[in-house]
Amino acid sequence: MKKVVLAGNPNVGKSVIFTQLSGVYAISSNYPGTTVDFSKSTVRKNNTWFELIDAPGTYALSAEAEAEKIAEKLIEEGDIVVNVVDATNLERNLYLTFELLEKKKPMILVLNMWDEAKKRGIEIDREALEEALGVPVIPVVATTGEGIKDLVRALDRAQVPKLIPQDHEKRWEEIGNLLKKVQRFSYREPQWVDFLYRATISPVGGLLIGIGVLIGSFFLIRLIGEGIINYVFDPLFDHFYLPLLEKLDQLLSFSPFLQSLLIGQRIEGVIDFEQSLGVLSTGIYIPIAVVLPYILAFYLILGFLEDIGYLPRLAVLLDGFFHKVGLHGYAIVPTLLGLGCNVPGILGTRVLESEVERFIVATLISVAIPCAAQQALIVGVLGDFGIGPVVLVYSVLFLVWVVTALFLKFVVPGYRPALIIEIPPYRLPYPRAVASKLWMRVREFLKDALPIVLLGVLGINLLYTTNVFSHLAETFSPFLSRWLGLPGEAIFVLFLGFLRKDLAMGLLIPLGLSPKQLIISSVVLAMFFPCVATFVIILRELGWKRLLQSTVIMVSLSLLVGGLLNVVL
Repeated sequence: MKKVVLAGNPNVGKSVIFTQLSGVYAISSNYPGTTVDFSKSTVRKNNTWFELIDAPGTYALSAEAEAEKIAEKLIEEGDIVVNVVDATNLERNLYLTFELLEKKKPMILVLNMWDEAKKRGIEIDREALEEALGVPVIPVVATTGEGIKDLVRALDRAQVPKLIPQDHEKRWEEIGNLLKKVQRFSYREPQWVDFLYRATISPVGGLLIGIGVLIGSFFLIRLIGEGIINYVFDPLFDHFYLPLLEKLDQLLSFSPFLQSLLIGQRIEGVIDFEQSLGVLSTGIYIPIAVVLPYILAFYLILGFLEDIGYLPRLAVLLDGFFHKVGLHGYAIVPTLLGLGCNVPGILGTRVLESEVERFIVATLISVAIPCAAQQALIVGVLGDFGIGPVVLVYSVLFLVWVVTALFLKFVVPGYRPALIIEIPPYRLPYPRAVASKLWMRVREFLKDALPIVLLGVLGINLLYTTNVFSHLAETFSPFLSRWLGLPGEAIFVLFLGFLRKDLAMGLLIPLGLSPKQLIISSVVLAMFFPCVATFVIILRELGWKRLLQSTVIMVSLSLLVGGLLNVVL
């Protein structure tokens, strides 16, 4: 089976072409030894099968970013290279094309966005381009499927290109000479979309639009996520799954240990999916009914923003701010996701190019980004005392985020790539591509995260059953009570935050704490250990070493900030 590798710059429509070619029969994989993922599938032409691989987007084969290095390795391993270029920006795309030509592999050049090029008054002589490069050139409109059949038929005609000089300056010289022969421009009247292009990347208007998009996306994610929880998963679990657990609990009555392990502890005489801590109760409910709805909602919105062409603009707008703290604009993606749920937020760090950035953003999410459920309770618990305490909590968390990011910028060594990104035109998203990406991302979560969360709940259950948490709370309670100005009962609640932060917030209500104590508790709880689900996902994504480093940062900062608030307030 021959390997066909789709290669090209970011945002040229490779993923849409991949979806058109593969349909829903695609899987997402990590390249061995990395967290960089790519999609692969199989395509059949007559009686011949081809393995189709969608390599990460890259501007050059000599790039330093991990994803771009993986793209080069995949191209080296491929038998046929299908180079997808943006027909509306041929000059910028042809540099990678020339590098691919030098690999002397059978190759096909795909001119995507052919319709958009015509609308912009760009005329490309396909036959002349094909003759000059010595490889088949196929015009394609990926979103409608136009030209896809021609691309499949061309797989048998992939040719080893003519030799191109392997020199940086000569590449650009040859590209300039080639464009004079094959590309012409004609005038067209400006359209309303041209004004939108400028408005969404201008420093003032673009920032205001970006803030509006972020706020709208956040509330839409919450609306969709909470809707799925309230109207789909909660009824399913309550009406169908709970009776099964009740029957299983009776069958396991011969072994209290198995009951505790699989079903968990009864809360006020009933199985509580959130608090029982059984592998089959909490272990199934949390990832499926609490986390998965937000993953579905976020990746649906993310896929839409990606395919419509807005996400690169948002990254450019916010790059200046994020760059000052040692990151780049794409850090907004996992950060925004973390506001819904920290688990998909940590998984979302995969959009970042270096391991250092992923570690820093994962730590920042864990230490200063409360999930939606916890935010609801922060507002609910402190809202009775007015808007001031709520604003103070969020202000402290934002300040902690900025200070921590600056601190990690200088103390954590490692490669931090600059944001080099091409802003694509706005275009209508292709529903099939959005659905395909959503399915692959959800399937990846179920495959990777669900088993780990089950193991994490199992481990926590054992610690809880053996009273380890109680002993830890009793041991540290005297010191923490004095340092944080909180009663011993509140210290135990903070330890319970490792299991579920939102539940711990709820348990603060009956303790009769003062506004000052509630502010301190809310901040410390948000910054303390991440919930068990987030904890095990950090382990899965970054490994033990980074998990321990992140944990030390979280615990130290939460105690430091909590103590300072106790002194200042």
